[in-house]
Amino acid sequence: MASDALPPCSRNASKPGLAHIISSNKEHPMPTYDLLLLPGDGIGPEVMAEASRVIEWLNAHGTATFNTDSDLVGGSAYDEHGEAIADATVDKALAADAVLLGAVGGPKWDGVTYEARPEAGLLRLRKDLQLFANLRPAICYPALADASSLKREHVEGLDIMIVRELTGGVYFGEPKEITDLGNGQKRAVDTQVYETYEIERITRVAFDLARKRGNKVHSADKRNVMKSGVLWNEVVTRVHADEFSDVQLEHILADNCAMQLVRNPKQFDVLVTDNLFGDMLSDEAAMLTGSLGMLPSASLGATDENDRRKALYEPVHGSAPDIAGSGVANPIATIASLAMALRYSFDMGAEADLVENAIAGVLNKGLRTGDLMQDGSQTIGTTAMGGAIIAEMEALSA
Repeated sequence: MASDALPPCSRNASKPGLAHIISSNKEHPMPTYDLLLLPGDGIGPEVMAEASRVIEWLNAHGTATFNTDSDLVGGSAYDEHGEAIADATVDKALAADAVLLGAVGGPKWDGVTYEARPEAGLLRLRKDLQLFANLRPAICYPALADASSLKREHVEGLDIMIVRELTGGVYFGEPKEITDLGNGQKRAVDTQVYETYEIERITRVAFDLARKRGNKVHSADKRNVMKSGVLWNEVVTRVHADEFSDVQLEHILADNCAMQLVRNPKQFDVLVTDNLFGDMLSDEAAMLTGSLGMLPSASLGATDENDRRKALYEPVHGSAPDIAGSGVANPIATIASLAMALRYSFDMGAEADLVENAIAGVLNKGLRTGDLMQDGSQTIGTTAMGGAIIAEMEALSA
């Protein structure tokens, strides 16, 4: 459906020219966007600070005007408000053009009620913003190929886009309960539920992305043992035949998909799957790249009457409370999440390329945070990595 089409998503390896970007902006009024920053917990505030420096650089160089506001989510919100996210914060997220989140959670809040746990703030954002499509790229930068647990030849040049349905399935299905049966016995129930429209819309996102990439989609389900998998397979097949027959489609069982990701990951281009399998398969794919600290994600809603969509961008890594405050966290995933926002929310592909090429350039120079250390590389901290990326952006745009 044309109204749900995404901006081009391919990563441009060529050097983007900032002069061209500025020249284009002189021909058209410079856009202004509202961006809500939710640093969250643990290393969240530290990595968000480096993404904020990139935003400041973009503002200073005339590519767009980003008005930013910050608020609390997760454990920090619980400490302040007694809940994982306040109603006023959700209202800000609904009004913003995009939301950038750092990380939530940590052992400090292990004892809070289930409903108030830090992760509940993220789940509420996904629900209230109706963010049904989670995009998680698994990209292996050439400079980091030897950091993967697989051999270089299996991962060098890896570029997979996993499209995970985010608001349905077993995480949200009802009933969801634990029942006391007496005599020391309990029964736990989680319900896997999908309706046709939920599968249709996530399928269209995957096929649309594939048209802008390698034109190939794998759809992962468990139709051999799950009725929801039977429906998933049926709907994906129909949408493909009716709307995207030009795209290559392959169905794969989710357990086989997990094995193939380790055996031959470069066979995949776009992989679409449900909430539960997407959660697991995307983490597996992330580790092929060498570090969870490298990978961004985007969670997107449907387009509205103004052809805009709600969106939340966040790094894949967690809050890493063990290193919080020590200045060693890797900010690359958060900065790369900002690049995804430039591409998918603001249609600023050249600027997104600039940020992504700057990240690659810094890695090619051997600069690493501690999680990426290799022989012959230079260890730098969070702030220094952010500064190095900005310096590379300056050099690329000269």
